[in-house]
Amino acid sequence: MLPKHHKLASSADFASTIKGGHRGGSRTLVAHVRDRRTEPTDPDPSLVPGPRFGLVVSKAVGNAVVRHRTSRRLRHEAIALVDTLPANLDVVIRALPPAGGATSEQLRRDLAKAIEKARHRG
Repeated sequence: MLPKHHKLASSADFASTIKGGHRGGSRTLVAHVRDRRTEPTDPDPSLVPGPRFGLVVSKAVGNAVVRHRTSRRLRHEAIALVDTLPANLDVVIRALPPAGGATSEQLRRDLAKAIEKARHRG
């Protein structure tokens, strides 16, 4: 489970990350990445102790069991990235339908690739 300070908590955070961030995709997911330092209305990024993540896993991914398993896997991969990403990033991970049948290794590779694509577009 992601610690509270590494979660995007409000729909406004999700919306600002998706609309104001950069997008990088792969076969199984899309990552929206936003640098909080670019938003003057946001709290001081130094007060937030690390990158924050949010997940979107829709019914298109599969039934409830598949969606829950996919969410757990993506959360686990997000936790692994906490120490490798700058503290000022917000990341929304949107699972695509192939994510439901993907292995953890595929999700790990695709997540890293999608985040790097998004960061290099910014």
